[in-house]
Amino acid sequence: MEATTIRGAVIGADLGGTKLMAGLFDGTDQLVARERVEVGGLDQDQLVEALADMVASLTARSTEPVLGAGFGLPTTIDQRTGIAVQAANLPIADLPVRDILRERTGIEIFLDNDANVAALAEQRRGAGAGVTDDLIMVTLGTGFGGGIVAGGRIVAGAIGAGAELGHMSIDHDGLPCVSPNCPGIGCIETYAGGMAMMREAAKLIEREPQGALAAAVAAGAPADAETLVRLTREGDTAATAVITEMAERLGTAFVNFVNIFNPGLIVVGGGFSPSLDLLLPIARKVVEERALRPGNTYVRIVPAEFGPDAGMVGAALMARDGLRRGVGIG
Repeated sequence: MEATTIRGAVIGADLGGTKLMAGLFDGTDQLVARERVEVGGLDQDQLVEALADMVASLTARSTEPVLGAGFGLPTTIDQRTGIAVQAANLPIADLPVRDILRERTGIEIFLDNDANVAALAEQRRGAGAGVTDDLIMVTLGTGFGGGIVAGGRIVAGAIGAGAELGHMSIDHDGLPCVSPNCPGIGCIETYAGGMAMMREAAKLIEREPQGALAAAVAAGAPADAETLVRLTREGDTAATAVITEMAERLGTAFVNFVNIFNPGLIVVGGGFSPSLDLLLPIARKVVEERALRPGNTYVRIVPAEFGPDAGMVGAALMARDGLRRGVGIG
């Protein structure tokens, strides 16, 4: 049976720690206008104002009715109430975003975690397009984010607060989570990501005060993942060991994803994208050796195809899906 088309424009918005990016998508889901607003330093009320103003601005630029807006937020979401429960890097806590924005804008509002909507964009329009309906996306940057799409739909649990992939524990007796709002121990975010690399860089400098990393930092380079990756490419064995260990930890996370979800693709994006040629071959090897058959060889682990627009596009797709379901269309 052919799905009914919901005519009219939708807005997709991606709220990050420092910026809000949003786009207007026409009735054929083509991007026709975009806007960006810096939000660093804004308090909770000011963030809500920025969201509402963005919707109003894009609506004014539309030549057709705007039926709904989707928002990818860097928070846990309670879909029962439309509340953004908690954010790691923004002053958002227990905020009834859906109700506030419905009242302010007069249109339907749809919410989800920013990594979830980015995963939807990758499945529909990126690496998974025409390839698989079952995909896991990992955003590897300062931290470790992720989203799950199964059967072509976002999977976020009973009330919408799931798919927090970075907070899967890979070490019961490990380090406390680096996220200030997570009470977990041994979370993968603590072992793979920018914050983890800064910790490992500091340890390496302490172990090898005459080593290449210590010399680079003394010359003005930051003690971070970028410097470790550069030294690895230059052949430094100590930096290579750190990067290799991170890649193996990443592979351990992927083993769990494969065994639990049996995805067709694991797509990796985020700030570490320029170094995926170093990380993914090692992670793939771990999956092949440790994940259960046949998923260990069926899954493909590939770089993400979307850049910074993933959250904005995915949020618009989510809004379109929500409008369809609202009129009885799956």
